[in-house]
Amino acid sequence: MSDPALRVRDLKKHYPDPGGGRMLALDVPSLDVGRGEALCMRGESGSGKTTLLNVIAGILPADEGTVEIAGERMTGLSETRRDALRARHIGYLFQTFNLLPGLTALENVQLGMSFRPRHGASPRKAASDALDRVGLADRKRHRPAQLSVGQQQRVAIARALAGHPTLVLADEPTSNLDRNLADQCMELLTSFAAESEAALLVVTHDETLLERFERVETLAAPVGSPA
Repeated sequence: MSDPALRVRDLKKHYPDPGGGRMLALDVPSLDVGRGEALCMRGESGSGKTTLLNVIAGILPADEGTVEIAGERMTGLSETRRDALRARHIGYLFQTFNLLPGLTALENVQLGMSFRPRHGASPRKAASDALDRVGLADRKRHRPAQLSVGQQQRVAIARALAGHPTLVLADEPTSNLDRNLADQCMELLTSFAAESEAALLVVTHDETLLERFERVETLAAPVGSPA
């Protein structure tokens, strides 16, 4: 694969264990996701799915290995530089939505674009267009508490995809939704990402999602041992 959106090599992350040592929480020898490609990474609870996304996004630093986004290395950077790289290239769909309760849907999406380079339209126009795309044209001035769970997830999808990110990371995107809402939101997420030509990495333990993806891989739980 030439010039992947995401390139991971020999990635490891440890957490402290109760005995004072370190427990291996993530061990990914190799992972590439191409531009415009969609990958579903399945794994049981404790396999390190959320940790993987947080290390890729630079929210957590890696202990070993490398992560490159669009050819730019995420690993080894200071927290400030990781934040800047994430803002330039990554849209993140969090498991708990992470919408700010005091902001409207439009403001939540616009805020998510604040540090991302502009691609034509102003952040407000791009945020408005993204909400139109997910079917919330009439809900832009509503705050999260005024929206249903499915509508909140749509706002989160719009926030992740607005501004043309290189890579979209989705953490258990259907975990808070019933089956019907889950199907609707996954259709929005995958089609919106494809239209934006963004690479999409979804992590999940929901086996019903697998049929939506041509590429599915399994994240095995690392053999935890003191380091």
